[in-house]
Amino acid sequence: MTAVEKSGKTIEEAIELARAELGVGPDRIEFEVLEQPSKGLFGFIGGRPARVRVWLKKIDPVAVARDFLQNVFKAMRLEVCIEKMTQDGQVILNMRGEDLGVLIGKHGQTLDALQYLTNLAANKDAEEKVRIILDVEDYRKRRAETLTNLAKRVAERVKRRGERVTLEPMTPHERKIIHMALQHDHRIVTYSEGEEPYRKVVIALKK
Repeated sequence: MTAVEKSGKTIEEAIELARAELGVGPDRIEFEVLEQPSKGLFGFIGGRPARVRVWLKKIDPVAVARDFLQNVFKAMRLEVCIEKMTQDGQVILNMRGEDLGVLIGKHGQTLDALQYLTNLAANKDAEEKVRIILDVEDYRKRRAETLTNLAKRVAERVKRRGERVTLEPMTPHERKIIHMALQHDHRIVTYSEGEEPYRKVVIALKK
């Protein structure tokens, strides 16, 4: 249900009845007055109630994400500028400011956790779900370049020595970068082993 029509003694009462049926707060609705209330003759004969049409306001998940993040930053006493970009159908919110390393955490684990919570908040009431990627001072881009170079260096070492190499534990996103970096190397195979959050990528020679 996205829209209802309700009647009441006043416009406010009719809106409240509609909002209660929709089960949402006052900030989630828009309305149109279909009929003004009328007291009629002598204040009661032929009187008409107010009638309104109330519908759910369309949610912008990106705006919700921004508000969620700003509340987080306010609680952390951080001054952060959020830049929005769109790439491959995904929305990227890149955060810039002073001393934002706390938002990244070890190997981006804090950033991944914040991204997960932001997507939950942004898409909770949205009609169309949006995938939001969080970044801090282009950290993800720099990390991806570092991991790609690491994967290629290790692959060359594996080809020279013939011994498999197990990398340090990584997040699912970082493991994917390693796999993709070496997917076209016909002499190398990559796979993951172990349990989260200690799952690792193994780089080995193809048999």
